[in-house]
Amino acid sequence: MTRTVPGRTDHVVVVGAGLSGLAAALHLLGAGRRVTLVERDATPGGRAGRLVRGGYRFDTGPTVLTMPELADEAFAAVGDSLRARVDLVPLHPAYRARFADGSTLDVHTGAAAMEAEVERFAGAREAAGYRRLRIWLERLYRAQMGRFIDANFDSPLQLLHPDLARLAALGGFGRLDARIGRFLRDERLRRVFSFQSLYAGVAPERALAAYAVIAYMDTVAGVYFPRGGMYALPRAMADAAADAGAELRFGETVTRLERSGERITAVVTDAGRIPCDAVVLTPDLPVAYGLLGRAPRRPAGLRFSPSAVVLHAGTDRTWPWLGHHTISFGQAWRQTFSELTESGRLMSDPSLLITRPTTTDPDLAPPGRHLHYILAPCPNTALGPSAAAWGDLAPGYRHSLLGELERRGLDGIASAIEEQCLVTPADWQAQGHAAGSPFSAAHTFAQTGPFRPRNLVRGTVNAVLAGCGTTPGVGVPTVLVSGKLAAARITGGARRPRAGSRPRTAVRTSEEQRPA
Repeated sequence: MTRTVPGRTDHVVVVGAGLSGLAAALHLLGAGRRVTLVERDATPGGRAGRLVRGGYRFDTGPTVLTMPELADEAFAAVGDSLRARVDLVPLHPAYRARFADGSTLDVHTGAAAMEAEVERFAGAREAAGYRRLRIWLERLYRAQMGRFIDANFDSPLQLLHPDLARLAALGGFGRLDARIGRFLRDERLRRVFSFQSLYAGVAPERALAAYAVIAYMDTVAGVYFPRGGMYALPRAMADAAADAGAELRFGETVTRLERSGERITAVVTDAGRIPCDAVVLTPDLPVAYGLLGRAPRRPAGLRFSPSAVVLHAGTDRTWPWLGHHTISFGQAWRQTFSELTESGRLMSDPSLLITRPTTTDPDLAPPGRHLHYILAPCPNTALGPSAAAWGDLAPGYRHSLLGELERRGLDGIASAIEEQCLVTPADWQAQGHAAGSPFSAAHTFAQTGPFRPRNLVRGTVNAVLAGCGTTPGVGVPTVLVSGKLAAARITGGARRPRAGSRPRTAVRTSEEQRPA
């Protein structure tokens, strides 16, 4: 039996209306709890927010949606449905990969389509390796999901289960790059199935092979895009929570928590005091620990993932060879990870994620216009340039980034931009993200599974954490799971009878402008 919050838990305050907080709220409502959700911004979403400028609707956070069934689980908790609220468009291909040698690979999630594409790209031997890799990824996911991802941990002893032996037999405790290399010899293909470790904060040659489960989500399970942008997902979750009886309080900042002994008795905001029986905290770990007034004892400080510079660009033209998602790989690879995770230097030969959401939903921009989201990984502020230094670095970095995009085929991009927003590690840090990283604590072995910061904090019995810094980790699917796991700490996973809400048939179409 895993630990749960003792005593009365009738009224729960959820702090933060990001994906984890919204998932927690829906699961709590489904279990019969009264929920008050407090969010400092004027709209829901957190990292998955929205910025509206000049008729362009920019998603400010994640651009990739995988495992939508995990979101649907949250809606189902209140008798609702993801697909009744959000129009999900499957992306074919899921990604387009472009390499420094000029070659291009479309990444399909369908087995036959991807096998044919790999054979065209690299030959029959690599296609056969892909077939074996896909089977391994599916087995790896099945071995991990129920026991190591969708699970609360109270002790490392919980790892002692037959699933641990299965994971070990699959090579999950080896190194990611080496394991992928057992199936694929083409270095370009190996990048496609291992670059995801960047978001876990570890280079592929050092990352656990178990983290290939992210590649399973990206390249096997399917990639989707919500019509209306990624922001449509948190907007729909907030609407479902409101329809199920939650009190949503936007534009309120939590300033402190009141406590009596080991129990939180009220959440205090800049607009008033909210008595509660339990609280779910979704801000990044240092902020949550600051509110609690205590942090867990760890023999070493947390290590945080690399950060990213993001250029949101609304343009009067586009480049037809771009997919919805395009990964533009530089020539360098190991050097890139060394710069990001060891030396703290800006990438000398960057690999970039370029997302063009208007490929799938033209209504996100004015008629005849286009959205481009360019993500360039960079060191976090603990390892690389400080938040203060980015004030001077940002203009030059933007200029060099646009120059690199020009060299890679986006000719005329600088003059094509009508609206833009450049987000740097300084901006992430100002939003409360430790070390200026939106990807939170890195997934080193010492910060994985039962060794990751737990969602219960010693010294406070009725506060639970959720979000990418705690169990199970970084990414949209795992953040949704974290909200579910936080709710289970309060409810024990039990449901109380409740009146189901009537789902609406469409996503809300009105968009509030997010403060710039």
